[in-house]
Amino acid sequence: MNNRTVLFVSHPKKQCGVFEFGKNIYDAISASEKYNIVWLECNSLEQLHESIKQYGPIAIIYNYHPATMRWLATKLGPKLYKNNVRNVEVMQLGIIHEITQEIADSATAYRTEIILGGSQRLSSVLFDYYVAADPTLLLRNPFVYKTGRLIPAFENTSTMPEVTTIGSFGFGTPKKGFEKIVTKVQEEFDEAIIRLNIPAADFGDPQGENARAIAANCEALIRKKGIKLYVTHDFLDGQGILNFLARNSINVFLYEDSVVRGLSSAIDNALAVQRPIAVSNSSMFRHILRSAPSVSTQKNTLAHILSEGFEPLKAFLDQWNAANMKWEYERILDSALKKFSHKEQQQQHPGIAQRLQSQFRRVFSLPDKSFTWLRNTVTASEDKMEVDESISLQPIVLSKDDPLNRILDNRARILYSPVIDKLFKIVPKTMAKKIAEANVQQAFVFDTVCRFLPEYHQPKILCVGSYEDTASMSLIRMGLRVEEIDPMINYFLQEYITKPTTQLSSYNIILSTSVIEHDPNDESFVRCINDLLAPGGVAIITCDYKDGWKPGDAKPSVDERFYTQHDLKVRLLNSMPDCKLVDTPQWDCPEPDFHYLGKYVYTFATFVVKKNNN
Repeated sequence: MNNRTVLFVSHPKKQCGVFEFGKNIYDAISASEKYNIVWLECNSLEQLHESIKQYGPIAIIYNYHPATMRWLATKLGPKLYKNNVRNVEVMQLGIIHEITQEIADSATAYRTEIILGGSQRLSSVLFDYYVAADPTLLLRNPFVYKTGRLIPAFENTSTMPEVTTIGSFGFGTPKKGFEKIVTKVQEEFDEAIIRLNIPAADFGDPQGENARAIAANCEALIRKKGIKLYVTHDFLDGQGILNFLARNSINVFLYEDSVVRGLSSAIDNALAVQRPIAVSNSSMFRHILRSAPSVSTQKNTLAHILSEGFEPLKAFLDQWNAANMKWEYERILDSALKKFSHKEQQQQHPGIAQRLQSQFRRVFSLPDKSFTWLRNTVTASEDKMEVDESISLQPIVLSKDDPLNRILDNRARILYSPVIDKLFKIVPKTMAKKIAEANVQQAFVFDTVCRFLPEYHQPKILCVGSYEDTASMSLIRMGLRVEEIDPMINYFLQEYITKPTTQLSSYNIILSTSVIEHDPNDESFVRCINDLLAPGGVAIITCDYKDGWKPGDAKPSVDERFYTQHDLKVRLLNSMPDCKLVDTPQWDCPEPDFHYLGKYVYTFATFVVKKNNN
C-alpha cells in the first residue's frame, strides 16, 4: 500500500495538559519517514469521518481522554452504529493517559456499552490497540503497547539563582501539594524564594477559582521573613513553562494522591530544563523514584537533593527524547498494522452484531509467559527489605577444575550454595518464588558478574531478560547500575539494538539467565550481544541443555530447543565473530539431573564469552 498516512486526532486546543501532551507526541513522531503523520483537531464524529474520506489513512491515533473527547465514546444503539468510531475500517490506536497496571491489564476503562435488540448488552472495545506512555508498565496485555516519556528539547541558558529558588507548577486541581511545598521549604530554609505557576484549567477549573484559593492558602502559610512567595496564574505554553522551570534552583512536586494513577507530565518538562527535581512518593512519579540517589522527599531533604544536582536524573533525559519516541511509534504502528491485517483477514465480511460480539470476546488476558517461565509472578517491588551491609560482591573461590563454561548440575549447586544464600538475603521474596533447583543459574550469573567487575572502571552492564531475574535485581540492590530489557518490560533484544540511543560496542558486561532457549532466532540473539559488547567485554549466558538433543525430540513447550555441545562450540560462536570462550569448557553431562513437569530431564549449561580487544 503506497498510502502511509496516519491521522493523529486530538481535541481542539485548550488550556489542557492532555492537549499539550498529545501535541508534543505529534511533533516528535511527525518527523517519521516511514509514515505520514497528519495532525487533526476534531470535536465530532462527523468531522472525523470527513477527514477519513479526505486523507484515506491506514491508521488513526487518538490523543484520547474521556473528559476531552466525549463525542468519541457516545452510547449508540445498532441503528446508529454506522456513525460510531468502531465502524471505521482502519486500525485505531488510543493513547491512555490515566494509565495504571490494572487498567493496562484489563483495558476496561475505555469501553462503551452497546444495546442490541433492546436487552442484550455487549461491551465494545473503543480502539483496536492502546498506547501508554508509562515506562514502568509490565506488558502483560497483547493489546497494549507502551513507550517511554517524551522530554522536550531545551537548552537551559539561565544561570543558577543566587537565592535558593524553589519552583512548581500545575493546574488548580486537588491534591497537588502546593501548600506542602511552602511548609517544607520553611522547615529547611530561612531564606528562599518560592515560585508557583497555577493557571486556570479549561477542564476542571475554568474560572481559576481553585487556583486562586490555593494561592491564598499558600500565602497564609508563610511564617518566615526570609521566605518570599510569588504565585502567577497565567497559562504558559510549552516554551513558557520550560522558561519558568529553568529559572529555579530546584523544581518540587509533592502530589498527595494515595491511589495509583497515571504519570504526571509535569516531570517531563522539569527534566527538560536539567535542574534538580524533588518529588513525593506519589504513584504519579513512580517512573523516576528509582533514581539513585533518591529524589523522594520521604528519603532525602530538599537541600540534599539540590546538592546532588541533576546527575541522578540524567539517564532519563538521555532515553526519553524525540528520536526514541518516533522509533517507538513506528515500531508500534508496524506491529499493530500487522496484527490488524491478520484480524481483518479472519473477519472479511462481519455483520454489525458479529463484529460487536468479536470485540466483546476479545479477552484482555495475560499473555503466554513462556518467555519468562522460571520467573513467576512476584515483582521486584515486593522485595523492599534493607540489604545487610555485610553482603559483599566478592565472588566465591573456584578451583582449576571449575571453569566458567560448565554444566550447572548438583555439584554446581553445592559449589554455588553460598551465592544462592546471598541472593535469598538480597531479594528473599522473589527467590522464594523460583524453582529451587534452577536458582543455581542466577547464582552463577550473579557471581560471575562480580568476578569480572574489577576488570572495568564504572562498568556498563546490560541484562537481557531482566523481568524478575534475581541476578539482575540483586546487582541493582547492591548499588550497581544495570540497564534492563525484557519483552515483559520493554523490548526484545533484536528490537533494542535498533533503538536510536542504543550504543553498539559499549557494554562491558551482558548477562542473560535462561532466556536464549526461548528465542526462535538464537543466532540473531547472540549476534546482537556480539555487536553490543565493548572490546574486552564479557557475555554471561545460561541455557537449558541436553547434549545429543535433536529438533523433534521431546522438550518443554516453552522452549524452542535444548542446547548441545555443537550448538555452543560451533553454531553460536560462528554468529559471534568477535568473541571467544573465556576458558576451556566442560559440557559433558551423561546424567542430567534437572526434572521439569515430571517428564523432562535435562540440565543447565553456561556460555561465557569475551569480545576481542581489537
